[in-house]
Amino acid sequence: MYKRFILAACAAAIACLAGCSGRGGGEETVRISVGSYNLNNLPFFIADANGYFEEVGLDVRTENFAQGGSKVLQALVAGSTDVAVGFYDHTIQMQAKQKNVVGFVLLSRNSGLVLAGRPDSTFDPAAPASIRGMKVGITAPGSSSDFFVRHFLAQHDIPVDDVSIIGVGSGAAAVAALDQGKVDLLVNYDPAATLIAARGVGRIIIDARSDEGARAVYGGIYPTSVMYAEQSFLDERPEAAEKIVRAQLKALAFIADHSAEEIVAALPDRYVSGDREIYAQAVEAARAIFTRDGRFEPADLETPLMVLREFNADIASAEIDLGKTYTNAFVDRASAGAGR
Repeated sequence: MYKRFILAACAAAIACLAGCSGRGGGEETVRISVGSYNLNNLPFFIADANGYFEEVGLDVRTENFAQGGSKVLQALVAGSTDVAVGFYDHTIQMQAKQKNVVGFVLLSRNSGLVLAGRPDSTFDPAAPASIRGMKVGITAPGSSSDFFVRHFLAQHDIPVDDVSIIGVGSGAAAVAALDQGKVDLLVNYDPAATLIAARGVGRIIIDARSDEGARAVYGGIYPTSVMYAEQSFLDERPEAAEKIVRAQLKALAFIADHSAEEIVAALPDRYVSGDREIYAQAVEAARAIFTRDGRFEPADLETPLMVLREFNADIASAEIDLGKTYTNAFVDRASAGAGR
């Protein structure tokens, strides 16, 4: 009798584990790493906050949060995450290393970066050499904010050793680094850009948030935030990739169809830097960078490749096939099945 009771209890426990995986029961678990709280990644925050991942049948486990885009890339390559919310240019880096990392939905079609200085900054973009000797804050080494600085230096034949490039994170932490004099200049994204002005910490000197600004800085549109994964994940778990895209398309539509105040109201406090009124201003300032349909535009992908080739010897010497760095296949599938 006792033996039969133990066997029955074990069978029940196994059945429960089989039927109760994920938060909603029957959900597919996916590990996703996010590089930062920057507004470029807002579509992911909205998808999480509004429950869109659960709606499409995914149990998303978020890892390595707010440790910088380069850390997220490392996590993906090391196999400790399945999917990354990071910047498109990292897929180009990986192809130069003969690793197939593929963007499968585009969240932010433009840079969103600014370069700011304190009110008394002596840096003048019209006199590029004025940057020499300065401490320049970026989100993290190897990040797209790092690339921004290196691109500026390469454009003006200024050796990278003529400045000090310092990782200071993003959001309020980055603004504090500028305010406290830990850096002379700051290259960062919203909400930091809006916080700088709102708090009187400094002024925006170079602004690449608009299409016009991006073309002035890079010579073209510079796609940034994407969901990317190794090709093996996309091959082995195409249904999971499509579900991720479906959730992100819901989030992109929400951003396009709602006011900045409504968008911020949907976010829990952990995603909001500073007070909500200022954060709403940041959302409005960054609105132009978000895609509506999640699709990659092949012509725009030439811009980050050109930028990276200026200062990255591995990429400059490699044969880069941009067609292997992205796919619109999952966006097409998700869009075709939007009524499901």
